[in-house]
Amino acid sequence: MIVHFSCGAASAVSALICLMEEPEKIELVYTDPGLEHKDNIRFLRDFEKLTGQKVTILKSNKYKTPMDVFEERRFLAGPRGAPCTTELKKITARDYLDNRLLEEVNIFGFDPKESNRAVKYKNNNPELRCRFPLIEQSISKSDCYYILDAIGLDLPYMYKLGYKNANCTGCVKAENLGYWAAIRADFPEIYRWYAKFERKIGAIDPDTGKPRGAAINKRYIKCPYCKDGSCDKCGDDGKFRKRVFLDELPVDQKPTRNISFTCGYSCGAQDMEIEAVKELTKEPTLTGYIMTENIKNHLRSNK
Repeated sequence: MIVHFSCGAASAVSALICLMEEPEKIELVYTDPGLEHKDNIRFLRDFEKLTGQKVTILKSNKYKTPMDVFEERRFLAGPRGAPCTTELKKITARDYLDNRLLEEVNIFGFDPKESNRAVKYKNNNPELRCRFPLIEQSISKSDCYYILDAIGLDLPYMYKLGYKNANCTGCVKAENLGYWAAIRADFPEIYRWYAKFERKIGAIDPDTGKPRGAAINKRYIKCPYCKDGSCDKCGDDGKFRKRVFLDELPVDQKPTRNISFTCGYSCGAQDMEIEAVKELTKEPTLTGYIMTENIKNHLRSNK
């Protein structure tokens, strides 16, 4: 059984649930992309000390950070995800796991609100044997926060900043102006790197001989060329897609840290309505309380 450990709350609780079942048949695997907050490793080490279970840390042999991937590919992200996920997570994990990836059960931290995404993921990856313990046990994201707090496992610092995930400190899959305003405030050096790189890539403008750039963020505005969607520059709804480069992000753009996106085999991003801070302080469900006691008893019995 392979637990895909991401240093996030959901994957940690999924791992704890599986460790109560068959600890001798489990390997926890963390693929380090090289741009996550340094406190993630602290969280991983604390998890190891608490459970006595080693987490295998994998890193790409070719790239150190997502920036290295972007520099070589001259590309950031598209509808199917980002090249950093493929190079730093998927290929790295597949190289290490080899046939085990297909032969063993893969554990992922999708929660009940992500049931549709879990079904879609299984349909898109029929060759993998998957389990989603949080969905099976009806354990919510707020339950996960409660469980980790109850067993004395301090959440990664990204959660404390208000982010909903403990992913990279600046994810190109997050097409959201508020999110990038938050990155600008919290990690200005990383923000400046992306702002500069956006302008360095893209198709070459025949008039200037320079790259046209590739913006992570887009806005849809009323088409300036027609009123009914009849031109070839807008959609049927009459909306025109306008690129918003990071160096154009308004100074007064309000930071938004409450968007959720996954990084790994289920690469993608989506906006969420629930703020991370509300999830952190939300009361757990009855199922969450029961699971907390089961995990605490398991940990006590294995000391």
